[in-house]
Amino acid sequence: QVQLVESGGGSVQAGDSLRLSCAASGRTFSFYHMGWFRQAPGKEREFVAAINYSSGSTHYADFVKGRFTISRDNAKNTVHLQMNSLQPEDTAVYICAARVALGAISSASSAYEYWGQGTRVTVSS
Repeated sequence: QVQLVESGGGSVQAGDSLRLSCAASGRTFSFYHMGWFRQAPGKEREFVAAINYSSGSTHYADFVKGRFTISRDNAKNTVHLQMNSLQPEDTAVYICAARVALGAISSASSAYEYWGQGTRVTVSS
C-alpha cells in the first residue's frame, strides 16, 4: 500500500502561482510513476501531468501549455506540481496518484492504483 497526502492548495488570484506537494509513504517511492489529476465541480476527473519513477520523462495535458511543471524528489518521497499563470478554469481539487513503475507513464486514471484525498485550488478573476 502507498499512502498519498497532498498539500499546497489555496485561494489565489488569476495570474498567481501555487506549488502543490504530494508526500508518499508505505512503499519505496522510486518504484512508482506519479501523476496529478484534477476534478472541477460537476466535471469528470482529468489528467494534468505525470512523471516517471526516475524523473526521466514527463507528460502534460494540452491545457497546461507550459504553465505547469511536475517534479519529484525520491530522497524525500515527494512529488510537486508547480503551477504558474493560474486561471479561473484551473479551479479544482488536485489529486495525486501513483502507479507501479511497469511500462510507460500514463494519462489514464485507470492506470493508477493509489490516490490521495486531494487539495483544493481556487482561482478568482
